[in-house]
Amino acid sequence: MTANAYVTLVTNRDYADAAIALVRSLRLTGTTADIVVMHTGAVESAALAPLKALGARCVEAGLLDTSPEFNARHQRDRLHADAPFTKGNKPAFHTPLDNFAKLRLWELEEYGNVVFIDADAIVIRNIDRLFDYPEFSAAPNVYESLADFHRLNSGVFTAKPSRKTFAAMMERLDRPGVFWRRTDQTFLQDFFPEWHGLPVFDNMLQYVWFNLPGLWDWKSVRVVHYQYEKPWQADHPKRAQLQPLIDLWQAFRSGENIPDIDSLPNPAVPE
Repeated sequence: MTANAYVTLVTNRDYADAAIALVRSLRLTGTTADIVVMHTGAVESAALAPLKALGARCVEAGLLDTSPEFNARHQRDRLHADAPFTKGNKPAFHTPLDNFAKLRLWELEEYGNVVFIDADAIVIRNIDRLFDYPEFSAAPNVYESLADFHRLNSGVFTAKPSRKTFAAMMERLDRPGVFWRRTDQTFLQDFFPEWHGLPVFDNMLQYVWFNLPGLWDWKSVRVVHYQYEKPWQADHPKRAQLQPLIDLWQAFRSGENIPDIDSLPNPAVPE
């Protein structure tokens, strides 16, 4: 039987700590798949210990061997200047260049099927069915309007590890003058132009809560993805708007007072 795995990536202490909520949430869904935490060398072993205690397999994933020119174009200050985030605020620990290490999941050939989930997400009901979806499947990047359905969000996607695929990615990734505006997300949509669509409920972006409240239904939502501001930030600029989602994340992070999801009230829809 081919092994399946959920995979996430942590590149610093903040994301390693956040992944505790993700790993715990996955365990609570009753999945029997492996949970793999890829981590870069910037993450200390002490920060990985709580993840291992929850049963995660921690695998070191080095940053990609990209050119100095590529690295300069995609480092934080340069990228944020050339392709500013205008819809929300990225925290100081956001490191765009590190995002490309996500591609190393294609090297995990011990698994036949992988579902990648960003570390700033929680899974609130079983999504094992995604292991049967084709490569490459992702939900649309919908959080402001339905016009965004043509773009994918790489916070949740399906993949079939293959070093052959990884090699092809490396050939395309670092070309002279190339600029991946939203790093791995833009690259993956270019590499898999015929990507398959997942329901938005499999990667529900937190801004839907106040931008498209009519789309939010707790009985359908399977993954909550905290794009832009993070629920553990003390200076969260949208805390008042997103407090119910922040409280939910904190419950999964601590493992205490996790509510019955189906009983949660949906956001108010303007008349």
